[in-house]
Amino acid sequence: MDLRKIKTLIDLVEQSGISELEVREGEESVRISRQTMAVPVQQFTPAPPAALPAAPAPAAAAPVAKVDNRHIIKAPMVGTFYRAPSPGAKSFVEVGQTVKAGQVLCIIEAMKMLNQIEADKAGVIVEILAENEKPVEFDQPLFAIE
Repeated sequence: MDLRKIKTLIDLVEQSGISELEVREGEESVRISRQTMAVPVQQFTPAPPAALPAAPAPAAAAPVAKVDNRHIIKAPMVGTFYRAPSPGAKSFVEVGQTVKAGQVLCIIEAMKMLNQIEADKAGVIVEILAENEKPVEFDQPLFAIE
C-alpha cells in the first residue's frame, strides 16, 4: 500500500469522526486509530423534589405502547450503499425476505473497495433504511430485521 493511500485514509479518519479504520488489500493491511481525550464530567446532585399535589386519577387506561423488537444493522464504514452486486442486477435482499446470519445484504464502496455487509442475525427484513447508490455514514442504520 503506498504512502498516498495511507495519507488519504488518515484524512478520512480525521474528517469523519470515526475512532478506528482498518483496510486490507490482498496480504497488506493498515489500521488507523485516533486517540480521544477524556473530558471530565461534573457531578450533578438534584435537589430533593418539593411536595407536589396528588395527580388526579386517569379517566381511562392509556393504550399499551408497541414494543419495537427490531434488530438494526448499521453501516460499519463511510461509503456508498449498493443494494445489488452490479448495476441492473437483482438486489441482495428485499423487504419481507428471510435472511440467515452471515448472508450478504448489501455492498458499501469505500475508497474504490467493495465491502460486503452481512447479516449478523437471522430474521426477516422488515425495512431497508438506506437509499441505493447514496452515501452512508458510519453507524447509519441500513436494515431492520425482526
